Amino acid sequence: MSDKAISVVIPYRDRAANLRLALAALADQTLPADRFEVIVGVLDEGTEHLEVFREFAGRLDVVAVSSGRPWQVGFARNLALRQATGEVVVLMDVDMVLPSRCLEDLHDRHFGYGQRICVVGQMIDYDNNTGDVTAVDVQPYEHYRKVLDDLQVTGTGDQDPRMSASHVIPWSFAWTALIALPRDLLTERQLWFDLGFHGYGVEDLEWAYRVSATGTPIVMGRDFFGVHLPHVRDVAANRRTEAPNYRYFLRRWPGPDVELACAFGDFEANALYPDYRRALRDAATVSGGALTVVHGKVDGRTEVAVGVPAGTTGSLPATATGVEVLPIAGLALPFADGSVDRCHVLGPVTTLPERYRDRILAEVRRVSA
Repeated sequence: MSDKAISVVIPYRDRAANLRLALAALADQTLPADRFEVIVGVLDEGTEHLEVFREFAGRLDVVAVSSGRPWQVGFARNLALRQATGEVVVLMDVDMVLPSRCLEDLHDRHFGYGQRICVVGQMIDYDNNTGDVTAVDVQPYEHYRKVLDDLQVTGTGDQDPRMSASHVIPWSFAWTALIALPRDLLTERQLWFDLGFHGYGVEDLEWAYRVSATGTPIVMGRDFFGVHLPHVRDVAANRRTEAPNYRYFLRRWPGPDVELACAFGDFEANALYPDYRRALRDAATVSGGALTVVHGKVDGRTEVAVGVPAGTTGSLPATATGVEVLPIAGLALPFADGSVDRCHVLGPVTTLPERYRDRILAEVRRVSA
């Protein structure tokens, strides 16, 4: 058994000011310093982080693992995860600062008896990527320490909307800005981050989907939280990579939960999921039925049929080659813009409630050449 209770894993590139604040909060933990380690996956050509590490020599057990590869958050996490030795892994972004009792409380409340769960931490002061940030006023650590100390006394209330939202799809709120699970679960199930994701977004949801698929409960940690630090952000640039990343997620794991999240986002997907499943059953006209998307090649052209009752082939002829059936209705399609030569929209789509029907038709227009 490891002598470390917790490994804190942080991906890093070019945010030395935030790294200094995050490490200062970790150095203030009530969990004894010899019972946890900090592993930083560094993908950065600069050297500012080295000076930050030197500032905490003797106060924190910090291991830095670096690579000259271009930035990819999943690779940085994997780099650090493979060096972790703690019984529990805490995945944390460099833009988070934790209250002083955080690691001790996390271990005692959720993992002290060897529980095999995944605990999602709250992100205080996070605006869910709703606006650009062009400049940041970095506050001293003492400012955040007071905020954190106050929150430990007053509680966080509903500052993180995930805590009060309907939570039906287990993986959908498991953002890796702050999340914890047993290390042996990671290693036994090979739960590394998929390197097919590039740029901003979605790699954590796909990872959490696989965590959930192991049967591991994903629970919302009302007593597990940190404050999110501001940083420069370009929402339009984020959206440009988020959309193809969602399509990659759907291509890997097609299903009604994933397509609903891809189409409407995590909050609305959770609110709609029971209604959506009922709507699919009604549209399929068969008890327990479902709708599918069928695609293949016909005379060298790419064809897709949407709204196909499960167990049938839709409008694709028997001569079609490379035929694949995806267990989705078409709210989101894992195909690039304009990549489909011909789309068939079948009758069951017209019987769906308007919000779903309109979304399917919009996706058909997007992929149609």
